[in-house]
Amino acid sequence: MTTMLEVTDVTAATCCAPLVREPLSAAEAEDLASVMKALADPARLRLLSIVAASENAEACVCDLIEPVGLSQPTVSHHLKVLTNAGFLSRSKRGTWAYYALVPGALDRISQVLVTS
Repeated sequence: MTTMLEVTDVTAATCCAPLVREPLSAAEAEDLASVMKALADPARLRLLSIVAASENAEACVCDLIEPVGLSQPTVSHHLKVLTNAGFLSRSKRGTWAYYALVPGALDRISQVLVTS
């Protein structure tokens, strides 16, 4: 399973080399595809956007269940995928988990796709 550290290292390394400027190595392409796969789900995109739009770009899992209309275990699974991909960080407060947008995580992906 990909860890947040591995994903951060890969996206940081590829952020300076947009796809149209130089080819990705096989390992870079595989790692980037894994990260992008985390975004390739409508529920995950919604969850990421809800967290990003929340106050301080942070939200409690308890506030994420109703807006996406999924069960708590399913929402938790999607949040775990986004966390493992390096888009969200997780902190525990009492019995609740809070998720925050990792600063720069979306910027690293967008820089890979930049054409100019």
